[in-house]
Amino acid sequence: MTENPARVLVVEDEREIRELMALHLLRQGYKVRECVTAEEAMGEVSQGAYSLVILDWMLPGLSGLDFLDYVKRQEVQPSVLMVTARTEPSDIVQGLEKGADDFLSKPFEPSVFMARVKALLRRLQLHEARSVSRRLTIDGLTMNFETYEISLNDEKLHLTPSEFKLLSAMLHNRGKVMTRDQLIDQIQGEGINVVGRTIDTHVFGLRKKLGEWSDNIETIRGVGYRVKMEGT
Repeated sequence: MTENPARVLVVEDEREIRELMALHLLRQGYKVRECVTAEEAMGEVSQGAYSLVILDWMLPGLSGLDFLDYVKRQEVQPSVLMVTARTEPSDIVQGLEKGADDFLSKPFEPSVFMARVKALLRRLQLHEARSVSRRLTIDGLTMNFETYEISLNDEKLHLTPSEFKLLSAMLHNRGKVMTRDQLIDQIQGEGINVVGRTIDTHVFGLRKKLGEWSDNIETIRGVGYRVKMEGT
């Protein structure tokens, strides 16, 4: 059992699917609450803190997207995994733009479902850890986000401001692919015009300065970059 189990809210009107999700979540030690409608789920979210919401799109009454709008207006926002039969690219884009953190199509394999759940909860834990500490150390690399200092195996590195911002973004989202557009947003500023090729140049410079540690930075062809999760 998980020492401090995450609270997961399952919002799904099809009983068999809802109970299947809940069963697999409970087996992993999570605390689970099931809701059939968005209206019922709103009451749950307003009364207690959930780490993750598993959300169907097509619900009786208010839709999953309506509920997603409500969730994103809350002061404390859980991560949201949309699980739905709507699989058109335009549907996926709409769900993600509304604020969903991930998207899983029905029918799904339970193993894939649980992998998505665990990935989202890991990202949430990393976010919470960053909120507590302004210092991050991974495999001998230490970044201090208050002093903007960085060292590798206790030797100080000299990064440009853009290199520091890029590495910070990738470390804070490690395990997640960062697109070039997302990385551009990290360093774009007044008087700075950044394009995808500029990002590639900065990452090339980072890798040279990081030496063997740069093996942790993966290139995702045609998309962007990712810093590996520990143990992967």
